[in-house]
Amino acid sequence: MTPSELKRLYQITRVKLEYGLDELIPEHDLAKFPRLARKALFWVKNKHPEKELGHRMRLALQELGPVWIKFGQMMSTRRDLFPPHIADQLALLQDRVSPFAGHLAKKHIELALGGPVEEWFDDFDIECLASASIAQVHTAKLKESGREVVLKVIRPDIRPVIDADIKLMFRMARLLAKAVPEARRLKPVEVVAEYEKTLIDELDLRREAANAMQLRRNFENSEELYVPEVIPDLSSKNLMVSERIYGIQVSDIEGLINNGTNMKLLAERGVTVFFTQVFRDSFFHADMHPGNVFVQYSHPENPQWIGLDCGIVGTLNADDKRYLAENLLAFFNRDYRKVAQLHVDSGWVPADTNVQEFEFAIRMVCEPIFAKPLCDISFGHVLLNLFNTARRYNMEVQPQLVLLQKTLLYVEGLGRQLYPQLDLWETAKPFLEKWMAQQVGPQAVVNSIKERAPFWAEKLPELPELLYDNLKNSKHLSRKVEHLYEGYRQTKRQHATGQFMFGIGATFIVCSSILYVNDNPLISSGVGGLGLLAWLLSWRTYRA
Repeated sequence: MTPSELKRLYQITRVKLEYGLDELIPEHDLAKFPRLARKALFWVKNKHPEKELGHRMRLALQELGPVWIKFGQMMSTRRDLFPPHIADQLALLQDRVSPFAGHLAKKHIELALGGPVEEWFDDFDIECLASASIAQVHTAKLKESGREVVLKVIRPDIRPVIDADIKLMFRMARLLAKAVPEARRLKPVEVVAEYEKTLIDELDLRREAANAMQLRRNFENSEELYVPEVIPDLSSKNLMVSERIYGIQVSDIEGLINNGTNMKLLAERGVTVFFTQVFRDSFFHADMHPGNVFVQYSHPENPQWIGLDCGIVGTLNADDKRYLAENLLAFFNRDYRKVAQLHVDSGWVPADTNVQEFEFAIRMVCEPIFAKPLCDISFGHVLLNLFNTARRYNMEVQPQLVLLQKTLLYVEGLGRQLYPQLDLWETAKPFLEKWMAQQVGPQAVVNSIKERAPFWAEKLPELPELLYDNLKNSKHLSRKVEHLYEGYRQTKRQHATGQFMFGIGATFIVCSSILYVNDNPLISSGVGGLGLLAWLLSWRTYRA
């Protein structure tokens, strides 16, 4: 490791120890060395013993920076995996990260605009509305129309911090891949590279603006999801201006209930919105933690989600979507044989995997889980058990699916917060069955024809000319084939003649040898000469 990496590793270790996070080290043989090292580091004391563990964890992650804050945001949605005293504190990382100074934010906004804020906006609020790991938000009104907007500005000097942490993560991932052969299938280096890409993408607000405009267009006039309008003329790499929305944060359960929200419908719509983005649009919001999701005040009986912060989006190709849908449906139907075969067909496990053994291993893990009511089954737990099972069959992590898996866990966590009885399986299965029917049934043929219709309409006027050229080329090709066939027949006749002359020559040589042994050298020489002449003719025939 380089000195800078060692310094950062020391900082991470020091912060975690200062906040007493060594309490999280489990009682396990593999944890003996870390515990011994902790006792040796007696000079780094827990400086916050009076605070609860969840509070200390939040403060530690916040101090470590954006890479760790993002990790805490993801953990906060998994209330089925973490106790409330931890999840509640981590949820504060979603939009209550310590802000940077308002005058500094204004300075960077003016640098992005190329002039004073007052030239474009009225009522600019120097106090931030919300502060997150990458950026913070201030409110204002457009000078032209008086429309309420929000200005999102990137935190200053954040890139070096991210680069240092990512560099250290790469180093640790490479060491892990070398030291633990079993870890190679997890593709730790590729996963870190994918995580780096998503974080760096978040630093360019032009990308987020484009993502938001695309997502807004995909759900235009939808009752399920609303995406605020971006004002591109005032947006740039370090600044994004968009309309201000008013809603209830999705984590404010009490507020939603007091507003009369249909919680069951809201939770189900979260699932359908996710699957619509993935399978219909191949373009999904991949950072759906509670800080980025609100619910409209109006029409609580017909609740509409509001999606913010589109800095991280994911896409899937047609093959990934197909295999994913078929895998999920096979799980819903408990068709473990198909699950095992799909993993082989997709290349997620090696081609030489024994499908029958893999099927049995999946059944052994899943059947006890499915013995419970579906509404009590955590999709996260199913994935975890399957992950541990597939490890024995050298299943490799698919980097292109990492964002999808994370987002699915977000969606389940949010849905269970809103409506604990949410049956993710029951909500998702009809959607997936309908989508698969559209991909492989008669409707798929109709859709394909519709999709290709403009191409055929363009090519139709050229069809007579293409047909004439094809017939002309076919006639020319036929003559060429006849010529080649005639050449082949002639060559075959020459080879047959050559083989015959070679046999005659061999016969004469054998006879010459016999005559020579019987003391007839003169006749033997003549016969041998005829044999050599026959061989010469055979050679010339082959060369012709």
